[in-house]
Amino acid sequence: MNDAIRVVLADDQRVVREGLSTLLSLLEGIEVAGAAGDGDEVVDLAGRVRPDVVLMDLRMPRCDGVEATRRLRELHPDIKVLVLTTYADDRSVIDALRAGARGYLTKDASAEEIRTALDQVMRGQAAIDPAVQHHLIDAIATIGPRSEAVVEPRLPDGLTPREGEVLRLIGAGLSNREIAERLQVSEATIKTHVNHLFAKTGVRDRAQAVTYAYRQGLTDPRDF
Repeated sequence: MNDAIRVVLADDQRVVREGLSTLLSLLEGIEVAGAAGDGDEVVDLAGRVRPDVVLMDLRMPRCDGVEATRRLRELHPDIKVLVLTTYADDRSVIDALRAGARGYLTKDASAEEIRTALDQVMRGQAAIDPAVQHHLIDAIATIGPRSEAVVEPRLPDGLTPREGEVLRLIGAGLSNREIAERLQVSEATIKTHVNHLFAKTGVRDRAQAVTYAYRQGLTDPRDF
């Protein structure tokens, strides 16, 4: 097993984790190094067992798969992330790839397709399910000529893109529940982002957060 691809699984459904673990264990050259039920757990677990690849679900409590992918890229850039999820909408695909995922599969993928994708990301290649490739094409088409592409501004105080987005919505007066619905994540995940951005920006409450968002130009009432 010295040359086996070591994989950590991340999915909030126990039956899915156990099923994937059994499936992958039957594939030659694959070693399951552990499993986690949410994004916080998988970041911690991956830091301890140092797998080659994290097979990442997107919709999880506390910390979703996009944020977990972003944190893994920052903390352990050598660990590759392969998304395996039910969701194939434009936003999910683009957010996951922007966060650092090297591949994207839907959960109807076969064992052989998962194995092939694992091999591809280990070789440094992208592994994108054909069923979601049109989302990338559509996204690229909306960018326009390269000279006209918009470069996202650097966020202040070390905020991540997702924290900046949450702060922008706080500035617009949205509650945690409304933000969770807008971003299609759990309310617990939003609370985690709020706690992190409060700590980074030094604000003590939502009123100060609104002021900060306007002062930094992160919120424009014309956008809402």
